[in-house]
Amino acid sequence: MKGIIVSENSKTKREIVPSGTHIVRCYSMIHIGAVEWEYQGESKVSNKVRLTFELPNEMRDFGGEQKPMVISKEYTLSLHEKSNLRKDLESWRGATFSTEDMRGFDITQLLGKECMLSIIHKTGMSGNDYAMIGNISALGKGMECGEQFNPNFIFNYTDNFDEEWLEVQPQWIQDQIKGTEDYQSKMNQKKFNKESYDESFGSLLDKTDTPF
Repeated sequence: MKGIIVSENSKTKREIVPSGTHIVRCYSMIHIGAVEWEYQGESKVSNKVRLTFELPNEMRDFGGEQKPMVISKEYTLSLHEKSNLRKDLESWRGATFSTEDMRGFDITQLLGKECMLSIIHKTGMSGNDYAMIGNISALGKGMECGEQFNPNFIFNYTDNFDEEWLEVQPQWIQDQIKGTEDYQSKMNQKKFNKESYDESFGSLLDKTDTPF
């Protein structure tokens, strides 16, 4: 009888999105905020957003339920002529941005929209393979995307700020978001609003003549 061998490097290998071209749908948009990073020894700050796509033709068992695999890509929120976001959006739309678009393009209109993704595999410094989005393009003529599985989701710092959602995300996503000035400003504003409310409510209690 063979034994069960274990070593210090024993890990459960996670399946990654297959390489190749896939029909997908964008369903999640997370505004990360102003992220500080370093380039050639210089500190820089970029306003980041993460788009997530579901692959209806790549269903897998997740906790006993069939769900589509998903993949994300992070962008700097910019339509500069050299930005990756602009390049991918123009390829997706099949058209360059007009002067009117350049004044302000609402990217939330991408939610629920279909496209094609070219997925490539790379090997990280740890030796593990990972999948990443290479190119984005419009669906070819006659192509159809399967029914949407995941509901559209937005996280931002205005009308879609969801602390409960954030607290159940992977730690690296929490750290990235909580490390931004946007998050700190939001928390400071919430604290100020609460203190202002408590102070106003206390004043009302002080002025009442009721014995209760």
